[in-house]
Amino acid sequence: MVQLVGSLRKELADSLSACRVLVVGAGGIGCELLKNLVLTGFKNIEVVSLDVPNVLYTQYLDCVQHTLFVNLRLSVLQVAKESVLQFCPTANITAYHDSIMNPEYNVEFFRNFMLVMNALDNRAARNHVNRMCLAADIPLIESGTAGYLGQVTVIKKGLTECYECQPKPTQKTFPGCTIRNTPSEPIHCIVWAKYLFNQLFGEEDADQEVATLENSNTDGDIKRVSTKDWARSTGYDAVKLFNKLFKDDIQYLLTMDKLWKKRKAPLPLDWLEIQKLGMPTSSVARDFNDQQVLGVAGYSQLFSRSVETLRSMLADKGDGAELVWDKDDPPAMDFVTAAANLRMHIFSMNMKSRFDIKSMAGNIIPAIATTNAVIAGLIVLEALKILSGDVEQCRTIFLNKQPNPRKKLLVPCALDPPSANCYVCASKPEVTVKLNVHKTLVLALQDKILKEKFGMVAPDVQIEDGKGTILISSEEGETEANNSKFLSDFGIRHGSRLQVDDFLQDYTLLVNVIHCEDLEKDVEFEVVGDAPDKAPTPPGAQEDKNVANGNKDSAEPSTSSKAPAEQDDVLIVDSDEEEPSSSTMDVRMESGGHKRKLHDAETGEASAKRQRLDQPLAADEEDDDIIALD
Repeated sequence: MVQLVGSLRKELADSLSACRVLVVGAGGIGCELLKNLVLTGFKNIEVVSLDVPNVLYTQYLDCVQHTLFVNLRLSVLQVAKESVLQFCPTANITAYHDSIMNPEYNVEFFRNFMLVMNALDNRAARNHVNRMCLAADIPLIESGTAGYLGQVTVIKKGLTECYECQPKPTQKTFPGCTIRNTPSEPIHCIVWAKYLFNQLFGEEDADQEVATLENSNTDGDIKRVSTKDWARSTGYDAVKLFNKLFKDDIQYLLTMDKLWKKRKAPLPLDWLEIQKLGMPTSSVARDFNDQQVLGVAGYSQLFSRSVETLRSMLADKGDGAELVWDKDDPPAMDFVTAAANLRMHIFSMNMKSRFDIKSMAGNIIPAIATTNAVIAGLIVLEALKILSGDVEQCRTIFLNKQPNPRKKLLVPCALDPPSANCYVCASKPEVTVKLNVHKTLVLALQDKILKEKFGMVAPDVQIEDGKGTILISSEEGETEANNSKFLSDFGIRHGSRLQVDDFLQDYTLLVNVIHCEDLEKDVEFEVVGDAPDKAPTPPGAQEDKNVANGNKDSAEPSTSSKAPAEQDDVLIVDSDEEEPSSSTMDVRMESGGHKRKLHDAETGEASAKRQRLDQPLAADEEDDDIIALD
């Protein structure tokens, strides 16, 4: 057994051994965190994760003597559990391969723990866990990474801001499991194709693997084989690659029944079947119009041609050579265009032109194993403070890409107090929504406003009309007949008030309705106040700011949006100097004289905590399209 011994005082060590803690998520951060927890002395750990068993994804844990690679025929969660137990066989780890948002993980479930630690990669789950911990009054440690950037913060009811106290930017990043398993937008497929290019022709990175293979030896052990090695053994046979990526791997995904209960299942492609369509090779001109969208047969031919070209380029460079993806390199761009579009077709998306794909590819921030390790370590340090009874000593800690002039990379910031206007943790949460009551359906209120915008799971809605009219019930079938009716059909008008309860989250929200007939085109509703995730400003305060609804948000651990201070004052974690507030801390991230927005962990989103202070970047230097993966 490998375990940290002697560095903790006996009372704390005994506390770690006895307490129950919950880890939510078993991806890049989660696996590192589990290892750290058992090595620190935690003995009773429960883990909930929905990472699926997937041949397209490999997860590793760095062991003391070697690196353990595991092929995920088992779930990521089960593999993580078994690997961690090698460090400490006496640890009691309970693994739930499930969604934390399922009803069985209710407030009573959360009350079983002294501490909850998030290692998630999507905002909906982060919001939910935030609310459950508030309802259960359990401390929560939130975390995330984006490339070389990382962040850890502590949330305690009544003492600190909650995860939803401050507005979050619109989603610009996507969970890694979505990229690998359940893409729903073209950008998911583009990121997948770019990673596939590196896996086949460029520098391999275990964090970016989207395809893998395995062989069994005579002892029955599974040996992991890299896709690049396999591709080389086939001579980069385009047909074999095509059938592996777009047929075999998709057929394997289809065996995951849970994935397709509420999603449209993908449709595998077969090379021979596509060739029967009879499209001549000459129909795909070598200089086809960038604005042109080819069919499946056309992109199949483009895939084959680009693989052959890239194989030749790799051979010309000699043994051990690697190619570097460049959106201005035609063969590389052809490969990503073809692979991305074929995957889009498989998952029932409209395909894109090479021009569109090139503009969307942008800069992709990969997951960095070292960043995950640092952040996982910081989570444990904050956990030790909490279990020592020193919550007041907890900090928000930022990990930055480059050291400041004093050679420091880590900056701790004092935790901010709760926001009085937060629509989640305020004593009486309340929001104001602008919409057209004659055009807004009850179903839109439920799905787009209450669930998507305000993060509820199973809302019940009662109209405050003196009669207690039930508009929406979370009980299946009770109010489904209302879904296709407009709000005005139930007497809802300007000034109406709706009481919304989510009993799973133990959360009540009062929604004030403002009828508006002049919303912008394609805008169904607006949240009045400091939204998108903010309660309305009280009457008589400052002028209201109307914020239109946007796309589904993604995860980010940042919780504040106040103006930051000068960013050069980066401190080390154990500094005894006066600490800035996490609301006022700014960090220099890039060289060259520009101060760039620090992207929130695991999302690539720009945190409002650390706004740019000096001149804006040139148009070609903007990082609005940066994407980060778990």
